Amino acid sequence: MEDRVRVVIAEDSVLLREGLTRLLTDRGHEVVAGVGDGEALVETVAKLAAEGAAPDVVVADVRMPPTHTDEGVRAAVTLRKDHPGIGVLVLSQYVEERYATELLAGSSTGVGYLLKDRVAEVREFVDAVVRVARGGTALDPEVVQQLLGRSRKQDVLAGLTPREREVLGLMAEGRTNSAIARQLVVSDGAVEKHVSNIFLKLGLSPSDGDHRRVLAVLTYLES
Repeated sequence: MEDRVRVVIAEDSVLLREGLTRLLTDRGHEVVAGVGDGEALVETVAKLAAEGAAPDVVVADVRMPPTHTDEGVRAAVTLRKDHPGIGVLVLSQYVEERYATELLAGSSTGVGYLLKDRVAEVREFVDAVVRVARGGTALDPEVVQQLLGRSRKQDVLAGLTPREREVLGLMAEGRTNSAIARQLVVSDGAVEKHVSNIFLKLGLSPSDGDHRRVLAVLTYLES
């Protein structure tokens, strides 16, 4: 399959781990390993990479043994530093801004943060896994709302109109211009104009390339 991706799943709940595996394999993807803690995740990915069989993406719970606090996200941050070519998609029960900020503070490619409830929407979840594996982004709307709320407090996005803020939120979810146009019931040209205005107002030049879509959302992290 052209969109087939190789996945490592890190989740201490055996039932959820097996469920995620089934969701992905039923749609033609390959789950090459499943682990139950952050340390095992880092070791497994390192071993696969050394064998020339690195996964395309890792799906990891934020909280895993032994303390069930931040083991998963710390492992995810480590993987993004040690294996920047591997996408990382983390799952969380709640919007935890500190964890999201830490994960998103580095490279703006191949990263995602979804709430576990989103897993129930099978198509969106699988699409998010593939998008992150291919170097894209997948941010849950609740995460986007909280991050944008923080940036509004810091006046980073003060120059954007309400519609531009709305477009920016949809961009951060990983939606294309066409998908945004359908969501807002406007033309593709109107969305392109909004996106261009967002880039201009946030000082993101064409030299920033395709990453501007992510940088537009993450600019506040550098403020």
